[in-house]
Amino acid sequence: MARGQDKVRSMTGFGRAEAAYDTGTAIWELRSVNHRYLEPHFRLPEAARPLETPLRETLRKTLSRGKLELTLNLKPNNVETSGLEINRPLAQAVVQAAREVISGADSMPLNPLQVLQWPGVIAEPETDPEQQSAAIMQAFGEALAQLRANREREGAELRKFIEARLLGIEEQVTRVRELLPQILDAQRDKLRTRLEELLGELDRDRLEQEITLLAQKADVDEELDRLDAHVAEARRVLEGGGAIGRRLDFLMQEFNREANTLSSKSVVTDTTQAAVELKVLIEQMREQVQNIE
Repeated sequence: MARGQDKVRSMTGFGRAEAAYDTGTAIWELRSVNHRYLEPHFRLPEAARPLETPLRETLRKTLSRGKLELTLNLKPNNVETSGLEINRPLAQAVVQAAREVISGADSMPLNPLQVLQWPGVIAEPETDPEQQSAAIMQAFGEALAQLRANREREGAELRKFIEARLLGIEEQVTRVRELLPQILDAQRDKLRTRLEELLGELDRDRLEQEITLLAQKADVDEELDRLDAHVAEARRVLEGGGAIGRRLDFLMQEFNREANTLSSKSVVTDTTQAAVELKVLIEQMREQVQNIE
């Protein structure tokens, strides 16, 4: 099964499928949760142990991350389906041996059910290993496809959630950028007035230099540009789909870095509030990104 690159996938999901063979049915149940890497735990009956390597290879080609519990149950056909086959020679030998044992104890009756419970008296139908293996692999593929489809459905919801927060970040960036010229002008006027009050006839050139330096410190245009770039990159990654969780997690760190810088440079309530709102949006995204493959 080829690994597609067009959909965002969660790491949480469930899949179940079964396939019949002549003497029984192979039943798979798959469960996955979040994990940094792909960590499968197979629970296989002894008859299926030789298939563990191809099962792992199929899984590796389909999923990239997640902790998985993969349980196989081989259910034999019931009596109504297969009928009882009795090994009559063995049963007669068991009965004869039992009669010899109890010949001196007439009070001990011979129980036919105990005879049937003797190993080999009821002949189990012979299982074709190749047919059984084919059924196991078929059911595994179907259960895995179901698990993947569940993860893709949840991934679509996660994508909507993250895109809504990206839009919120854009709105905050736009708001700060629109306010930035008047914020800087107001800050310059405030600083000039305060310094003139304190220093009187301070050299005008030196005063303008200090105001320019302080204004540059309050200028967050570069941080806003980088936030816009991170939003664009996050959307590009989401559009590509596939195993994108680690890339998005890295982007969340970059978003946080710019939000923290914006907060440290804040000189008015407007930018402080914007920085706080950005951090809330980024943290909401970061929590959900942990669920993405």
